[in-house]
Amino acid sequence: MLVDLKKIKYCENILGTLGDTPLVRLQKVTRGFKGTYFAKVETFNPGGSVKDRIGLEIIEEAEREGRLRPGGTIVEATSGNTGMGLAIVAAIKGYKCVFTMPDKMSIEKIRLLRAFGAEVIVTPTAVPHDSPESYTEVAKRVVRETPNSILANQYFNPKNPEAHYKTTGPELWEQTAGQIDYFVCGVGMGGTISGAGKYLKEKNPNVKVVGIDPKGSVLREYFYTKKFSPVLKTYKVEGIGQDWLPGTLNFEVIDDMVEATDKESFLMARRLTREEGIFVGGSGGTAMAGALKYADRMKDEDVMVILLPDTGERYLSKIYNDDWMRENGFLIPDRITVRYVLQSKARNVQQLIAIDPSTTVRRALDLFKEHDVSQLPVIDKGKPVGTIIDNDLMSSVLEDNSRLDAQVSKFMKAPFPVIGAGSPIEHAIDFL
Repeated sequence: MLVDLKKIKYCENILGTLGDTPLVRLQKVTRGFKGTYFAKVETFNPGGSVKDRIGLEIIEEAEREGRLRPGGTIVEATSGNTGMGLAIVAAIKGYKCVFTMPDKMSIEKIRLLRAFGAEVIVTPTAVPHDSPESYTEVAKRVVRETPNSILANQYFNPKNPEAHYKTTGPELWEQTAGQIDYFVCGVGMGGTISGAGKYLKEKNPNVKVVGIDPKGSVLREYFYTKKFSPVLKTYKVEGIGQDWLPGTLNFEVIDDMVEATDKESFLMARRLTREEGIFVGGSGGTAMAGALKYADRMKDEDVMVILLPDTGERYLSKIYNDDWMRENGFLIPDRITVRYVLQSKARNVQQLIAIDPSTTVRRALDLFKEHDVSQLPVIDKGKPVGTIIDNDLMSSVLEDNSRLDAQVSKFMKAPFPVIGAGSPIEHAIDFL
């Protein structure tokens, strides 16, 4: 029975749960390194990522300026997480959403945004940033064609880094009681590292801000050389890295940048999940992998905080799917077996074509032609009993045409050698 609503601890709506995400001390993946390491776990935000922090700031500014009116539409080019942050605010305030996403993004992200009622337009990944087909340009076109709509424009909106200056930075400072020496963060549009990094450096100029960039992105190259190659390179990790320079990225607050590969990122994400119990996405793996590359500079008394941007639930079909990892060359065991090679080629390996001893020579020759093979195993009751070779059969038929209706058992040679699926691949190579 309600007596005094003021005594009930609650949030007015889900936006009241934004921020104040926890610091978690890392115990296992950092073993052997000097210093103390904490993860800033952003999955505790209502939409499961650090990008939730910017959605409310961007939308409320558009409302104050009169650019977004009741019943309006929010449009954004997103890798998924910013879209989620915007979709949550839109659900509370009654706006429609249209999001454009590159086709390399996980199906989970697309389904999540659609669950909030958003329209999702999937665009090609491997196109230049300024191509009419790119997700940023398609978003601009949607705004031009949609009345009462705004482009959230996270890549150039100053509210992006400002949100982190007002929330993420102060949280890091307060949670560490000012004892933070290194802040490590993946870099994409740059809002998180720019806003939080600026705040931390204002509190203590000696705090080192380290950006982690996926291999294939241009950001680290530009940080050191002030130029970058126009050659388009693709990479699998989502949500960080760029092939252009976002306006929200302030390189002046960054002290150093480290590169991490897709493989390093995904394997580290899986380690964080299985060893620390922190279920993170690929970009969290990138940040952690880069942090450990930088950790040899740490002293015993140093404190490093690594920001882990989102949850691994959005990547179940990718980095937490062993088949996908193997197909992309990221999951390689210490001992490579015949089974591993076959599973890695699962989409390309044809079904075994075999015949039994009673098959006619005519039918065997048809199979050679139909499947473009030159040898066939002869199987009897599940066991290999012989091998037939197309040249041998053709020679026999040319000598005597009546042999076309003979059984292949009369012409077969010794069976192929048999090797177990668990055998080392070197044993199979020996038979080639």
